[in-house]
Amino acid sequence: MAVVVLAFSAVAQDAADGEFKLALSQHRGQLTWSGAGFKIVQSSAKSGGREIGIRGKDQSGRLGFLGFLFLFPEQAPLTSAKCRDGVLDPEKKSNKTLKILATEDVTPPLGPPVSVVSYTSEARSGKTAYMVRGFVATGEICGDLEIYSDSPIVAKDADVKNIFASYRLDESYSPQFSDVLLYAQVLYDARMYKAAAPIFEIALAKIKENPASVEKTLKDAKTATRVVTDQAGMAYGMSGDIPKARTLFERAITEDSDYPMYYYNLACADAEEKNLSGARTHLQQAFARKANVISGEAMPDPTKDDSFLPYRSNTDFWAFLEGLHSK
Repeated sequence: MAVVVLAFSAVAQDAADGEFKLALSQHRGQLTWSGAGFKIVQSSAKSGGREIGIRGKDQSGRLGFLGFLFLFPEQAPLTSAKCRDGVLDPEKKSNKTLKILATEDVTPPLGPPVSVVSYTSEARSGKTAYMVRGFVATGEICGDLEIYSDSPIVAKDADVKNIFASYRLDESYSPQFSDVLLYAQVLYDARMYKAAAPIFEIALAKIKENPASVEKTLKDAKTATRVVTDQAGMAYGMSGDIPKARTLFERAITEDSDYPMYYYNLACADAEEKNLSGARTHLQQAFARKANVISGEAMPDPTKDDSFLPYRSNTDFWAFLEGLHSK
């Protein structure tokens, strides 16, 4: 199936202003902090909307961070201390080199208190790694932010202290369209297609609930619906659930019959099911509407699409594909 490049993805994760935010897809709560000069280098998420995380590094390379927001129902109702112990105790048991240097509780102006732990551990290289880690929790949700370095750091260091001074868990925050879409895309980029697909559908529901919510992420509600439907359908298709993907695209056509990629992706589904007659029909319908692609996008070349490559030896069908793209 054709991959749609999401322009929002890099913007949502880059946090060029040094403001970092984490939210789950279906659970209240948002974790935020500021880190001037830091840039995200990696994102992760778990299936079922249970955990999202980011890794960042500062411009000098001296400091890095790992930030996670996750559900911890086993320890609910949570306090920051319970989250801290529930996470660190197993780590201490499995890592005998982990040495706690200091623990303190900090009460921010807003939100639950933060439990800050400073400790060291032996890295795989044999060198000592230094960590300052803050835990904040309420209900069944927990935030975990670790600042780490190869050189000694403590909680009172100015740059570390400034980060934790901005560290908050807003327990009343409701996930927005951009939060849900980002969560789904992180799963998709990690090839966790089965987990990503239903969360893309949650993002679709968010568009209908509040069309204006998409404006900071994608151009408008129509564009957002097209992009997210493509991603949801492709995720289902890549996970092997072709019938579900087909249902999504067919339903989308009843609401927006001008968009070519719905037909193109139906053609991909046809090809996966060895229905070349159906693929021909849907490809013709797609390319007849090629003028209606999203601004900045172009129709894919079906001769380079994994869904159609198995049919290279079918001379007649392959000539049909080549003819489509050359028009």
